[in-house]
Amino acid sequence: MSNTESRQKLRKCLPLNMVATKQWLLDQGLGLHFLDNAVRSKTLQPLATGVYAMYEATASWQGVVASLQRMSKEPIHVGGLTALNLAGLSHFLEANAKTQVTLYSDAPLPNWLNRISVRAQFEWHGTRKLWPSSVMTTDSKFLREYHWHEERPAVVFSCPEKAMLEVLMDVPSTVSFEHADALMQGLHNLSPRKVNALLTVCRSVKAKRLFLWLAERHEHAWFKHLRPDEYDLGSGKRVIAENGKLDAQWAITVPGEMHGERNGG
Repeated sequence: MSNTESRQKLRKCLPLNMVATKQWLLDQGLGLHFLDNAVRSKTLQPLATGVYAMYEATASWQGVVASLQRMSKEPIHVGGLTALNLAGLSHFLEANAKTQVTLYSDAPLPNWLNRISVRAQFEWHGTRKLWPSSVMTTDSKFLREYHWHEERPAVVFSCPEKAMLEVLMDVPSTVSFEHADALMQGLHNLSPRKVNALLTVCRSVKAKRLFLWLAERHEHAWFKHLRPDEYDLGSGKRVIAENGKLDAQWAITVPGEMHGERNGG
């Protein structure tokens, strides 16, 4: 491949605002000597060891995630709080705060991800205790696309039904009961068909019971269409809120001040 052909291929493989590892670029057919020369000639800029962008590019978390999803052999999606925020259902970021981007995958995230200088902190969440592999496929009906740039690959993220279950895995360790309650309060328009399907396959008894408790608490119209008898909700009680009160219906402990309340509306 000539230098001219290599330059053309590089621009096709690595458009502005996207990133790529050296290994991925080599796998696309670009030569090691060409890539080293591209760095020396300031065609490529190194963002971390073995990770590049075009020299005039500005890295953003959206471009980094879209690139990661494109390069990864394992499905990766944006989920949890970040997915709810992308759907306009969670305004949890403080002004000027560093964006927290929650990524979900069976495989650990690459070490270089948090070495890139962008206004974001990437958090990895394993999925094996939450979702079967069928839910992790990129063409899943439980995923949406965030079109952050008209000429770049979209960022794949969880639909609200799926994202809420992902959030509940982190209650109360990093997400408070109060925060989860406020999030569920805003989920008026969930699809009962999607909720049923997700609760049927979800592997986390804790997340499922919490979801049902919160949904019943807010008396959402879609709740009456759910089929709890068809979900594997495990057996025995689950202590989620330490020193909380037991909710008899879903056999979980919840904060005393929230026990028995209904916030329908």
